[in-house]
Amino acid sequence: MAFQPSTGSASVASSAGDDGTMGLSINDIPKTWNFTSKLPADRFFPTPADSHRMRRDHFFPRQVYQSLFTWVRPERVPCSEILAVSAAALRDLGIRADDPSKNPDFAATVAGNKLQGWDEEALEGPGYPWAQCYGGFQFGRWSGQLGDGRVISLFETTNPLTGVRYEVQLKGAGNTPYSRGADGKAVLRSSIREFIVSEALNALGIPTTRALCLSLTPGVQVQRDRAEPSAIVARFAQSWLRIGNFDILRARSHRVLLRRLANYLAEDVFGGWETLPGRLADPERPYWSPPPRRNIPPEVVEGPSGTAENRFARLYREIVRRNALTVAKWQVYGFMNGVLNTDNTSLLGLSMDFGPFAFMDNYDPMYTPNHDDDMLRYSYQNQPIIIWWNMIRLGEAFAGLIGSAGIVDDERFVKTGYKDEEIPGATARAEHIIANVGEEYRAVFLAEYQQLSMARLGLKNFKESDYDELFALLLQIMEDLELDFNLFFRRLSALKLSDLGTEQARQDKASVFFYRDGLTGFVSEEEGRRRIGEWLGEWRQRIIKHWGSAGATQLSEEQDAQRIKAMKQVNPNFIPRSCVLDEVVKRVEFGHEREVLRRLTHLAQHPFEDSWAGRTFDGQKYKGDKDEEARWTSGPPRSGRSMTCSCSS
Repeated sequence: MAFQPSTGSASVASSAGDDGTMGLSINDIPKTWNFTSKLPADRFFPTPADSHRMRRDHFFPRQVYQSLFTWVRPERVPCSEILAVSAAALRDLGIRADDPSKNPDFAATVAGNKLQGWDEEALEGPGYPWAQCYGGFQFGRWSGQLGDGRVISLFETTNPLTGVRYEVQLKGAGNTPYSRGADGKAVLRSSIREFIVSEALNALGIPTTRALCLSLTPGVQVQRDRAEPSAIVARFAQSWLRIGNFDILRARSHRVLLRRLANYLAEDVFGGWETLPGRLADPERPYWSPPPRRNIPPEVVEGPSGTAENRFARLYREIVRRNALTVAKWQVYGFMNGVLNTDNTSLLGLSMDFGPFAFMDNYDPMYTPNHDDDMLRYSYQNQPIIIWWNMIRLGEAFAGLIGSAGIVDDERFVKTGYKDEEIPGATARAEHIIANVGEEYRAVFLAEYQQLSMARLGLKNFKESDYDELFALLLQIMEDLELDFNLFFRRLSALKLSDLGTEQARQDKASVFFYRDGLTGFVSEEEGRRRIGEWLGEWRQRIIKHWGSAGATQLSEEQDAQRIKAMKQVNPNFIPRSCVLDEVVKRVEFGHEREVLRRLTHLAQHPFEDSWAGRTFDGQKYKGDKDEEARWTSGPPRSGRSMTCSCSS
């Protein structure tokens, strides 16, 4: 019988679960395949049926040209066990909360054993899984074709309530033509880490790709430094496009296809050319100000038949601005990706492709969580620079489009693409535009970073003096005393201003910021108390100015309570530290524990709470472990700080 596709028209309200949770089953959520319907497929498999007829073990690594993806199905697994599901992800995708436990097709889909939208007997259907083709600069060097070596996308789905469309995919679902000789699997260790950090970043308000479900594949072992159990992460994002998608097209001089992908990005992902920025200042963000525009010779600005900033230049600016905002948030919360290659840099400004990531323990601007990064290229302090370096590579890929000015829609340009030397001044125009966008990147980054930093300190408005004399000084104290980055802000949030009225009182309170085993920097405890006490005195005065009435010398209890509440809403009590993740990975893999992973997921999704065990969340009482929570939020022991790991997963 021919395949009958689901229309996704079931009523969301009528499919509510027993507890009243809204949503549909994974079978009934609306599904589309826009990416594969609008962009060219691998010529080796012109249709999904051609790919499906191929034996699964015959997907050998090879170069794929003039294409953006390859049709390829996930490798079937003999059995799977769902270890964790993100409740927040279910809501965002519009999936019923009880679907993972009551619908066998949910487990089959997230393990790759059921293909949504495809009839395997009739070899037809509205959609079929695929893997992307892209390249990338890795550690600053061009690495050629890379691609989705162990990731396979299943479908797109649009939440009927929010109107947001996501692309759902599986990581660890088997090899593809882009596997470069690897097995296409993912180990449980890295899968747990990615599942948790995806949802933790989202809960912190940092743009990120997401994780829906983590599945163990019992009995399947993969060889890394040792034999490890394999797992699959079902993950999703509004788009998985990255700079590497354009890198590979530029390297191969596929100019027409590069333009086609840029059009798809603007029209289908960003929602239309009219949504892109038309000027530098954004009235909705009062702390942004237009950066100085560099002087461009008139003949370069105008170019042939129009001005320099055409719509592709505005698309480039949108990508740059999004990434500037995201890296600013990383810096504010001490998050490090660990491997910011261009193939790991999202065109939507999402945190993505998590390998040796980490959150900062004791403040060290030179820290990198990647033990293979000997040159500290991807260290904490270098992240803003590296993201801009990646943006320059994207600008080079866009150079023919943004440098062509008004002739970008010339018929010949559209059909074949011009070479740079055929357009007078194109290279110079593109270089000037990229330089100007660099000023915008800096302005957007600094505005977001400074504003969020002030919020973490409890200050309502940004002032240059507050940043220079308060925040910058605090970072120096943190580095000298080896104080915990996120723990400091959370504990600062809880301090009552009435307890900091004297110099002695402030020095007495200073120890609350120490690790359990005391100070570990090259500063005595007495000196540490003095420096923190002095800083607290300056901070107290600024808090009174920001929260108190004119001329006040103290805050009322109500005013201070409001300040404490505001600070706790931006300063997390829990972050998924490397030592916590390491502990949970071992307990799940070797101790065969399951509930510990669910408890970790809960904390990651509710990071700003004072406590969790015994409290009600989303209408249900949460059964946690108070001792475990206290240990996970009290700071790491010395042996568990600033851990590193490899890219191997």
